[in-house]
Amino acid sequence: MPISYALNPAALFASMPAGIAQGLIWGILALGVYITFRILNIADLTVEGTFTTGGAVTVMLILAGWNPWAAMLIAALAGLASGAVTGILYTLLGIPSILSGILTQYALYSINLAIMGMAANKALPASTATLAITSRSIPMALVTGILTAAILIAVLYWYFGTEHGSAMRATGANPEMAKAQGINIKSMYVIGLAISNALVAFAGGLMAQFQGFADINMGRGSIVIGLAAVIIGEVLGEALLGKHLNFAGRLSFMVCGGILYYIIVVLVLWMKLNANFLKLFTAVIVGIFLAVPYLQGKRRSSFAKARRQAKKYETEA
Repeated sequence: MPISYALNPAALFASMPAGIAQGLIWGILALGVYITFRILNIADLTVEGTFTTGGAVTVMLILAGWNPWAAMLIAALAGLASGAVTGILYTLLGIPSILSGILTQYALYSINLAIMGMAANKALPASTATLAITSRSIPMALVTGILTAAILIAVLYWYFGTEHGSAMRATGANPEMAKAQGINIKSMYVIGLAISNALVAFAGGLMAQFQGFADINMGRGSIVIGLAAVIIGEVLGEALLGKHLNFAGRLSFMVCGGILYYIIVVLVLWMKLNANFLKLFTAVIVGIFLAVPYLQGKRRSSFAKARRQAKKYETEA
């Protein structure tokens, strides 16, 4: 009896390039999530709204005849404005960051519907040949994804090495100390949230072109995927480079985390597991990778404690 196509290794390898291309897009989203989650040390749920905003703005502008890159630039600006709203709610109105993100995300649902002409789904014509990235040309999608991610990593590395970027990193590391140094931490939070959501919206524009449509629910679960990519990238980077992992390396491994996450998704689909359990698998993956640093720390401290006790016993003997 022939091996089922579902479990045929050739089928898995054939689907990998498309999975990597899509993983690159999620990796760009992870760069945005990394800014809020790790650099600013706050939880931002605006992501699930701005990812859809990016897709909706990009598709509607392309349908209106815009160049796709120009359309994604406008989409990024829309995401930037949305992130700034979350930042203003958080800093000026005193609403907790997680609730600020929920409020903005909730408002964006209606705004995104309005952008798409009150339609839940807007498709790009199959004849559209001017897309920046598309699943109909995987080699081009891979090249575009890699180059785009590399440029964004370089820009972020440059920015966070400037005085302004360093002030933002200091704000996330120790807000009170940053404030004592004369840094306006409120503006840092607003700008950081704006940059983060601009990247997320840009990723949404790429995803809408890749899949050929924008959908009102395309951002659902994107924050979990972004977190999964961040955590996977961090664990992988620490495992491979350890103390030699610098900031540029961390940014690069965020994109690698997105790729690895989607490779796992490809494996799940290849094994013909029920796709309805994909969110459960994602939650388990995130939980495992979140637990790894903690368990490693516990193990190291246990070994250190055992060594100290052994030395103590040797001294007493």
